[in-house]
Amino acid sequence: MDIFKIVGVGIIATILSMTFKKHKPEISLQISLVAGLIIFLFILSKLGTVLDLLNMIAKRLDIDMIYISTIFKIIGIAYIAEFGAQLCKDAGEGAIASKIELAGKVLIMVLAIPILVGLLNTIIQLIA
Repeated sequence: MDIFKIVGVGIIATILSMTFKKHKPEISLQISLVAGLIIFLFILSKLGTVLDLLNMIAKRLDIDMIYISTIFKIIGIAYIAEFGAQLCKDAGEGAIASKIELAGKVLIMVLAIPILVGLLNTIIQLIA
C-alpha cells in the first residue's frame, strides 16, 4: 500500500531532519523540502485516477466540460497552494505562506465566477 511508503518517507525524513537541525539547519530544510516533493509525487498519480473518474462521470451526466475543467483547475490550485504554503511554514516563513494561501484563494474565486454565473442563470430560468 502506498500509505506505508508515504509514512516511511515521512518518518525517515523527520529523523534525518531532526538529526541535522542542530548543526546544519540548511540541510534539515532541504531534507524537508525533498521529502515533501516525494510525498507529493506519490499522491499525484492517485489524484490523476480520481480526476479521470470524475471526468468519466461528467461525460455520462452530460455536464458541460467547461465547468468540469474549471473545477479541476480549482482543485489543482487548492492543492498546490496548500503544498507551497506548508513548505514555506516548514522553512519558518509564515508570512510568505500566508501570501501563497491568499493568492490561492483569490485565484479560486476568479475561476469560480463562470460557475457562479451559470448557477445564477439556471436559478433565474427556474424562477421565470
